[in-house]
Amino acid sequence: MAVPEARPGPEDLGIRATRDLAVRARAVLPAAAYGFYAAGSDEEISAGEAEAAWRGRRLLPRVLRDVSSIDTGVELLGTRLTSPVLAGPTAFHRMAHDEGETATAAGVAAAGSLLVLSSRATRHPEEVAEAAGPWWYQVYWLRDAEVTRRQVECAVAAGARALVLTVDAPYVPPRATSGLPLPLPDDDELCRSVGVGTRLPGWEQDPSLGLDAIERLHRMSGLPVLVKGVLRPDDAKACVAAGAAGVIVSNHGGRQLDRAVTSADALPAVAAAVGADVPVLVDGGVRTGTDVLVALALGARAVLLGRPVVWALALGGAAGVTALLDSYRTQLSTAMALGGCRRPADIDADLLHSGS
Repeated sequence: MAVPEARPGPEDLGIRATRDLAVRARAVLPAAAYGFYAAGSDEEISAGEAEAAWRGRRLLPRVLRDVSSIDTGVELLGTRLTSPVLAGPTAFHRMAHDEGETATAAGVAAAGSLLVLSSRATRHPEEVAEAAGPWWYQVYWLRDAEVTRRQVECAVAAGARALVLTVDAPYVPPRATSGLPLPLPDDDELCRSVGVGTRLPGWEQDPSLGLDAIERLHRMSGLPVLVKGVLRPDDAKACVAAGAAGVIVSNHGGRQLDRAVTSADALPAVAAAVGADVPVLVDGGVRTGTDVLVALALGARAVLLGRPVVWALALGGAAGVTALLDSYRTQLSTAMALGGCRRPADIDADLLHSGS
């Protein structure tokens, strides 16, 4: 593949949570790969609004609190993590790095975080599991239900701790990609199976999917099921009533319905609708540790990173992913201390200025 073989280490590149990471990754990625990862749908309005929605919030920091010791750690579905920043599901990591998702998994594990492995991964779950710490598996319910069953059984056997059912992609709309062929290995059966333009029709998402899929997936796997792609409070309540162990507020990185509301704007109502006992996660445009602080104040239990993890993988492999997640944790720790919060449980809506 047309991926640079020699890359500086992350300590030389200074890989950290910044908004210019995409620009730097673009310089080392094949044009088709960058175009695929970066693209939004239609006019890319939703994709363009995501970052600004977090940046537009304003904080009311608390003072004269003991912040001599900060703990960013959280527990999610029984797993203890070093921070509420996870690696979300993104496809085709072998376009960014020769080791693909195995390198991503190793980098996430070294940072003490959790990986959500995409069902469009270019490494098999059992390969990824060898390098991973705790991990979840993302599921599209496919037109060929037997393929879905085999994918889930493989993930369960490899040690996935939960399933993430993505529900906002019954169809895939046109996206503003480069139009160039994706640089996936032609001789790899898995890459052909999951690749754009090479996968069989049965591997596409089933547009007839309903709420009963949540319980069916739970029975199939024996694992908790989180539902990803929720923007409406009524949908969130329905998912929980149907058996979801958690919901993930997401507009698919602006890659599905353009002009869909941003995750930041949808989050508070969803969190209020499901209550404190159900973990609500969020993704979309989270680029700094202060963004994470805002997300937690708006009601999220944790955030998932999509594109930033791919950019870090392209720039520094596994070590680059670790450096990125460590940077988010460090920035969050600083923001928490300056905001008067010793632990994530101290972060709530009171930290937000009511005019934001």
